[in-house]
Amino acid sequence: MTRPVPVLLAALAIAVPLSLLAGRVWVDPWSGPNAALILGELRLPRAVLALVVGAGLGGAGAAMQGYLRNPLADPGLFGIAPGAALGAVAALWFGHAVSAWLLPLCALIGAGGAMALLALIAGRSGGIALFTLAGLMVASLAGALTALAISLAPNAFAMETIVMWLNGALTDRGWPEVWLAAPLVLAGVGLLRAAGPALDALTLGEAVARSLGMNPRRLLWLLVLGTGLTVGAVTAVAGIIGFVGLIVPHLVRPLTDQRPSQLIVPSALAGALLVLAADSLVRVLPLMTELRLGIALSLLGAPFFLGLLLKMRRGAL
Repeated sequence: MTRPVPVLLAALAIAVPLSLLAGRVWVDPWSGPNAALILGELRLPRAVLALVVGAGLGGAGAAMQGYLRNPLADPGLFGIAPGAALGAVAALWFGHAVSAWLLPLCALIGAGGAMALLALIAGRSGGIALFTLAGLMVASLAGALTALAISLAPNAFAMETIVMWLNGALTDRGWPEVWLAAPLVLAGVGLLRAAGPALDALTLGEAVARSLGMNPRRLLWLLVLGTGLTVGAVTAVAGIIGFVGLIVPHLVRPLTDQRPSQLIVPSALAGALLVLAADSLVRVLPLMTELRLGIALSLLGAPFFLGLLLKMRRGAL
């Protein structure tokens, strides 16, 4: 069996330098001080942020698929990302996004509110079914409020800004966004990794897992906090980036022993590689304006999702 972590680390070691050079204009790192400025202040923070965003979404997706025992589960379905988006949209709607920190801070507040509501509804029982329904309710509520904010936008500029932000991108991001998101994503992935043994036990069934000592409430809190930190931080700095948490666990799973605990870290690394590659691709496409990263990954993820549905229909999953 292939060991995915060394392979993914080697792939990242190749992809990161290439992403620094790639763009509408390819940069020669030895061409002078301007090249060093472009690489160090523009492309390097964007590349690091792509790694952070992908790692958070990939790790969260693997954990959620393990918890729900559903290969079609995605962390965006459970209200954290829509809650963060609602917080950011509120900042844009009221014109409070002039500060580099204020918009992501409002997004984190929105993610925290979604986490609190999710835990309030599902935290007592720790049941999987109640957690799923609660997450879908929170996502629907946040989505409806976001749509209401767009329809009642005070002016066309605010509406355009909101819609563009919701499409997700790493354009014009810098080191402040990296310093904000990286510690939160690292802490979130650590919490999800700590939930790994309980997720392994859950593969035997909820009743058997309880008999083996799995604490449903502790597991639920680890997942709510871990997913909230990762997805909330990612959405706060990059907007809505979909399908990463759905795609990468499927790509990595054949390289592991199928246990959820062994899938979280490889999925985080694979997510980082996927987002970095996608962000490099949107920079080099010969378009009038740069394609939004969220749109590019949706164009990639939708056919992948359809393929999974067809495999499930044939009983291959």
